[in-house]
Amino acid sequence: MGRVTERRKVLRIRDGALSTRPDTLVAEEPLEIRLDGRPLAITMRTPGDDFALAAGFLVSEGVLAEASDLLNIVYCAGATADGTNTYNVVDVRTAPHVVVPDITLERNVYTTSSCGLCGKASLDAVRTTARWPIADTPPLRVEPELLSALPDRLRAAQRVFDRTGGLHAAALFSEDGELLDVREDVGRHNAVDKLVGRALRDGALPLSRTILLVSGRASFELAQKAVMAGIPVLAAVSAPSSLAVDLAAETGLTLVGFLRGSSMNVYAGEDRIALRSTADRG
Repeated sequence: MGRVTERRKVLRIRDGALSTRPDTLVAEEPLEIRLDGRPLAITMRTPGDDFALAAGFLVSEGVLAEASDLLNIVYCAGATADGTNTYNVVDVRTAPHVVVPDITLERNVYTTSSCGLCGKASLDAVRTTARWPIADTPPLRVEPELLSALPDRLRAAQRVFDRTGGLHAAALFSEDGELLDVREDVGRHNAVDKLVGRALRDGALPLSRTILLVSGRASFELAQKAVMAGIPVLAAVSAPSSLAVDLAAETGLTLVGFLRGSSMNVYAGEDRIALRSTADRG
């Protein structure tokens, strides 16, 4: 697994008995993202798919939208004072036609998500910068039974989680439930960026016929990333935040939370859920 996992000695206590043994941990390291040579942001991530992560981050920022917007992504040689390449700094080079907003370039921050705003300003920013309005996409209908099967498919595809128990995951499924891609990371937002970044580089955006499933909760930044990639359905195994629900309602995103077994809550965009009978909405 390389830098994805690391080994550390741990003292185990089991029923009063003590033992010392090595344990496998998920690696966590900072990644600095530079845009056309200028520092932009730093995020804590699990090493791997770094170029996809950087590209996906810039999709959610509204900077990149298609493969032709991207010239290349490279690790920065001599990232330290002694010239060592740590593979923790990447530079994203954009095509000449790409217009980079000044506000994005001015934000040199430590971040755990791509959202630097809050409240009504955040909703307005996403709505006005989204390249592919979800409400305008061709209709997509998903049966509850299909959604119910997705968490088990995601869990079965989590290779590193089996070794560490310390990773979040995000997966893209087709409207028929086919697993298209899955990424793992210490941060849910990074896992989604890796999915979106790979899609960008493959020329697959917008992801207008897909379902995004995330482990854990559905925060505003995850809803933002789904909207910016043109994904019409976001499902999470845990709760959404209030701002995520607000964003979903404003943009037409279908937002499903507490997806566990045959149970789920639909917080917005229920028209995409193919119900076989009239549900009690009281």
